[in-house]
Amino acid sequence: MKKTTAKMREHPLVQKVDSLIRQWDGKLTQDLVQRPGDFGLGKVPARLKPDDTLDMICGFCSTGCSLRIHLKEGQAINLSPTTDYPVNLGMACPKGWEALTPLRSPDRATTPYLRNAAGHLEPVDWDTALQVFTLRFKAIQDKFGSEAIAWLGTGQICTEELAFLGALAKFGMGVLHGDGNTRQCMATAATAYKQSFGFDAPPYTYQDFEESDVLVFVGSNLCIAHPIMWQRVCRNMHRPEIIVVDPRKTETAMAATQHYAIRPKSDLILLYGLANRLIEDGWIDLDYITKYTSGFDAFADFVSQFAADVVTEATGLNGEQLRKFADTIHRGRRVSFWWTMGVNQGHEATRTAQAIINLALMTGNMGRAGTGANSITGQCNAMGSRLFSNTTNLLAGHDFLKPEDRAKIARILRIDIDKIPARNSLAYDQIVEGIASDKIKGLWVVATNSSHSWINQRKFNEIVKKLDFLVVQDMYHTTETAQRAHLILPAAGWGEKVGTFINSERRIGLVKRVSRAPGQALSDFNIFKLVAQYWGCGKMFEKWSSPESVFQILKELSRDQPCEITGIRDYQMIDDAGGIQWPLPDNPKHVSAGEGTPSVELTTSVEQERRLFEDGLFYHADKKAKFLFEAPRDVPEFTDEEYPFFLLTGRGTSSQWHTQTRTWKICRPEKAVPRPHLRGDEPSRCGAPRDRGQSESDRRLQER
Repeated sequence: MKKTTAKMREHPLVQKVDSLIRQWDGKLTQDLVQRPGDFGLGKVPARLKPDDTLDMICGFCSTGCSLRIHLKEGQAINLSPTTDYPVNLGMACPKGWEALTPLRSPDRATTPYLRNAAGHLEPVDWDTALQVFTLRFKAIQDKFGSEAIAWLGTGQICTEELAFLGALAKFGMGVLHGDGNTRQCMATAATAYKQSFGFDAPPYTYQDFEESDVLVFVGSNLCIAHPIMWQRVCRNMHRPEIIVVDPRKTETAMAATQHYAIRPKSDLILLYGLANRLIEDGWIDLDYITKYTSGFDAFADFVSQFAADVVTEATGLNGEQLRKFADTIHRGRRVSFWWTMGVNQGHEATRTAQAIINLALMTGNMGRAGTGANSITGQCNAMGSRLFSNTTNLLAGHDFLKPEDRAKIARILRIDIDKIPARNSLAYDQIVEGIASDKIKGLWVVATNSSHSWINQRKFNEIVKKLDFLVVQDMYHTTETAQRAHLILPAAGWGEKVGTFINSERRIGLVKRVSRAPGQALSDFNIFKLVAQYWGCGKMFEKWSSPESVFQILKELSRDQPCEITGIRDYQMIDDAGGIQWPLPDNPKHVSAGEGTPSVELTTSVEQERRLFEDGLFYHADKKAKFLFEAPRDVPEFTDEEYPFFLLTGRGTSSQWHTQTRTWKICRPEKAVPRPHLRGDEPSRCGAPRDRGQSESDRRLQER
């Protein structure tokens, strides 16, 4: 029988059929054959075998992971997480694994587009685009005044580009009003830190996730929103108590040891009640309070009104739950407090953040490993935007309202001090209101998608129709905002340019060019250089010749500031050190790396993990942190029969990000996570994802 079967296989017809069914050397088969990848990569398909690798910072979120980019002939062909980087330690989330995919999207903007007389966007060359840019904006200024133009930036571009945009607009073009989309999520944390500590200074390092024996998460779904940070929590060897304060039973709440599902909008009363309970039971660090803080007596008197019954009525928690929460904090030797959007987007957000800070201060949980009042940022370079975008503060955390700060910046940049505004810009929402009231006639939107992300989309998109001139500078010509523009400027994306990002723990990391931008697309940095030339202020920025030259300027601007980075020699030093946390001054001083770690001179080496306030000295004139508080306020709108629900905002998936201009290009995360929908009497009307058919699972979800 076996001989007969073998004979049949030798028959030409059988072999022909077999070759059609099984192509042993076909393209798909060969793609499965693994070959040594070298560079410590194990085995890879032949088409993905690199001839070089380099490490760079991911461009999606504020975690600041390092990715090892696999190169072939200078072009990125694949990636893997960097194994020894102190942020992600060899891990990556779904966005990180697919970080190269959006660069290859077919809807990339490859040329400038100008809206013609018929109302259609048509391709033009750069000379035409920049001449129109200059003539139209200058005409608006001539007719309506210098305040009739504004810009909206982002935390998605490099620090050097943020600084260039802010300096070009304010000092070169005479544009007073500009803000970034980081204000949508991070104004709370920035203001809370400035008022409490004297400077916008997140004090922690990610190692604190592993060193705490109690971690308190308020309004944070870390497990999903920041999965790499959650992996750091999972590495904690101290069997920590994990406390989650969130009205929702989130993934993080399900993994917690204690979940307090408070009523929506009652966070502040809970935190004041906790403070009162800790004070009443003597579970506070009076020595730390006396030495390093101010305003505690007034705070203690204020929170005395938040007894257990008051907290129970507001939050829905009972007295035993409040006692257990306070007792857990008291018993912890190293307690860290963390918050994100659940706090930052509340109606009394800044005071809520400061109530968290107060708990850390009153229990002495500050400046030690595993402690701190720690805000987790959102966008990849939100910290760079907060310090260097020249929007909410003068470059490097200086103050537009202080003559001495304006004089310092003018001296370093060698510009007339009168070029620096002596008053603050309108905020993002005020710029939108300025367009609605016809005070702002021209808007320059850089690397953000306001038509999708700003509150009340329908109203916003009606408002922008009033603009005489809308310029959008973006990777894609298909974003909702770009499709409303009069002029589109095509920008290079992450991985197609050079610069730095600053992550949530203040770590500066490098972005590198590993792929060619398509068509005529240029880096945002080079677009700003061209705008300066066409506007006629190129001489002012002649030393801003490259991103690294601007980094050297930013170093000098930071001198004697809490965020000083004069000790960072150059980009190579950042690369060699595995990222560098600010501050790092160039004067010989010693900064401790944490408990049990000897101090080292910063001029010779850089510790990978450095936290702030180890010496108990803060940035106010008296060097003390402030206890700040205010009576809770009613919510602006109450529920009723017609509108019975509260909207709780936050980040709901680890796979999609912000306005999805990039994550929509990644098919794998989109398939992994169902689209959100409302359950009601009618099926969801969300619509199918752009450029993709509705999946069967989506239809089943809608039919439930």
